[in-house]
Amino acid sequence: MKCPYCTHLGDKVVDSRESKEGDVIRRRRECLECGRRFTSYERIDEIPYMVVKKDGRRERFERQKLVAGLLKACEKRPVRVSALDDVADEVEAALQDKPEREMSTEEIGARVMDALRHLDKVAYVRFASVYRNFRDIDEFKSELNDLFKS
Repeated sequence: MKCPYCTHLGDKVVDSRESKEGDVIRRRRECLECGRRFTSYERIDEIPYMVVKKDGRRERFERQKLVAGLLKACEKRPVRVSALDDVADEVEAALQDKPEREMSTEEIGARVMDALRHLDKVAYVRFASVYRNFRDIDEFKSELNDLFKS
């Protein structure tokens, strides 16, 4: 660490304290050249979780967007908000387990549709119609037939 007073590179740590949240460490240092003290802070640089879009673009994973989509699909349906939070937790946990810290929208959509299929069939069809981009009534009908078969 370079001393802010004399720019000497040698110092010793006199005191270290962790913040209440545990995300920052404050260190009091003493320059070995001029003897003056200064403070440094250490933070972990978090690598964001990413979502790989259908066109190959990558954007930051936002739990709020996932929950908003779930709420929209379950609008006026008897689905508890805590159940939707659980679905978002599952997707987030799966993303955190991936070593590359990214997941495709296809995989996220498949996980959400599987969870919604068990929670509420109408919410599942609503989500599927947007996610799979149904273009006509036949695609919608085909999805309903598959749902009735399972």
